Amino acid sequence: MPLFEYQCRDCDHHFELLVRESTKLECPKCASPQLAKQLSVFAVSVPSGGASREAGPAPCGSCGDPRGPGSCSVN
Repeated sequence: MPLFEYQCRDCDHHFELLVRESTKLECPKCASPQLAKQLSVFAVSVPSGGASREAGPAPCGSCGDPRGPGSCSVN
């Protein structure tokens, strides 16, 4: 069951959706079926025993938000 990111073409709402065979593809905000699938970023795990590094927010613009640097609410 993959998790996809979408943007509604009608109301510009960005959301994630766990897609199953029976999932109805529509915006949870306005119920529009006019969706654009977004490019997702993924996480990578490092084996334990590797270099230790504090996990913190990435520099602005490196999260992969398609709207560009400063658009997401992480930083």
